[in-house]
Amino acid sequence: MRSDQQLSLAMERYADMVRRICLVHLKSEADTEDIFQEVFLKYVLSSQTFASQEHEKAWFIRVSINACRDLIKNFFRKNVTGLDEVIEPFKDDLDDQRREVLEVVLGLPKKYKDIIYLHYYEGYAATEIAEILGKKINTVYTLLSRGRDLLREELGGEGYEE
Repeated sequence: MRSDQQLSLAMERYADMVRRICLVHLKSEADTEDIFQEVFLKYVLSSQTFASQEHEKAWFIRVSINACRDLIKNFFRKNVTGLDEVIEPFKDDLDDQRREVLEVVLGLPKKYKDIIYLHYYEGYAATEIAEILGKKINTVYTLLSRGRDLLREELGGEGYEE
């Protein structure tokens, strides 16, 4: 079990990232708060030792994504939330163009959304994404390329280059 000091440090480092990942996947503030607490509880109870801060960050990403997927798969999950509620926490930080891009990213099929989000919003390279998601590097490159193509198509083409 980890100490209060370790938990505080982890929350300081990863709270915003975990919350954003949950919002992207769950599109609900209430569900995001539930999973946020679950992720940090798992961290406190975990005996996992981390080789580096990047290893710890990758662990938080993986646990967050898995916890979101578990909730989504839950048979009793009946609430559906619109994109407006997801965009709300980002509202003050985004101009109209960035809000439009975020809405399109959130509307992508899941296999593209995770990779696009980790690459552009969390700043991970394709090799790191492959390691985090347990996919082959070439698969990540392919999904990233196809995801970009879908974004470009949805956003109207030429004006939205990398």
